[in-house]
Amino acid sequence: MTKANKVLFITQEITPYVPENEMSLIGRNLPQAIQEKGREIRTFMPKWGNINERRNQLHEVIRLSGMNLIIDDTDHPLIIKVASIQSARMQVYFIDNDDYFQNRLQAFDENGIEYTDNDSRAIFYARGVLETVKKLRWCPDVIHCHGWMSALVPLYIKKAYQDEPSFRDSKVVFSLYEDELKNNLSDDFSSKLLLKGITKDDLNNLSDPATYEDLYKLAVDYSDGIIQNSAQVNENVMEYARQSNKLILDYQMPENYADACNNFYDQVWAESQK
Repeated sequence: MTKANKVLFITQEITPYVPENEMSLIGRNLPQAIQEKGREIRTFMPKWGNINERRNQLHEVIRLSGMNLIIDDTDHPLIIKVASIQSARMQVYFIDNDDYFQNRLQAFDENGIEYTDNDSRAIFYARGVLETVKKLRWCPDVIHCHGWMSALVPLYIKKAYQDEPSFRDSKVVFSLYEDELKNNLSDDFSSKLLLKGITKDDLNNLSDPATYEDLYKLAVDYSDGIIQNSAQVNENVMEYARQSNKLILDYQMPENYADACNNFYDQVWAESQK
C-alpha cells in the first residue's frame, strides 16, 4: 500500500439521497470502489432540503454538531448528520444549516432560478467539512473534491488550514464536471472568503464580480491534481489547468474510472514526495 491510504471525498451529490445523474452516481460508487481497494475513506455531502431524512435514516451526530461558522459577519450553526449505505458498508456525513440547506433545494429553487447565496453556501460547506474532519481527528492523505460546491476546499486546505495537523500533508484533487450554473457570484464574494491565512493577494485571479469559471480556476490554483470528470467541461478551465502544469487525469470511460482515480491518487501523492 502506498502512503496515500486515506481518502476524503467532499462531494455535492450522492444517490440515493438525491436523484441519479453523473455526479450523484460517482458520489455513490467511487468511494465504495476505493474502499474495496483497501483504502480508508470518509464521505461528505450537503444536507440539501430535498433529502428525505426519515426515509434515508439520517440522524444528528451531537458530538460533532454545535459549532458556529462566521460568514459575512453572521454566525451560522453547523449541524452534522450521518447515514449509512448498507450495501456499500459506507457512512455518509451531511453538512446542515437552517439558513443554507433546510427547506431549500440544491443549486436552483422550485422555479429553476439559481440561489443568490450559492457562494455563501459553498463557503459554509467547505469550512463545515474541514472543521468536522478536524473533530474526527482523521488525517486524509488525499482529498477528492467534486463539483462547484467543493471548489473552495483547495484554497482553504492550502492557506487557512495549512498548519492544521489533520491536513498538513493532504494532497487535493479537484474533479471538474459539466456545469449548469450561469450567474455571477455575489459582489462581496472575495471579502467573504478572507480567513486567517487567506489574503486578498491569494484571490487576485477573481474577476469583479466573480464567475463560476473564476471559482473553478481558483480550485485549479490550489489543487495538486485535476480530473476531467465529464466528457464536456469548461474548456477555458481545462486549458488553464493544462497551462498550470498540474497533474491531470483526462476523461475516463465509466468502466475505467475508479481504477484510474485510484492510480491517480498514488501519482499525486508520489509527486509530492519528490
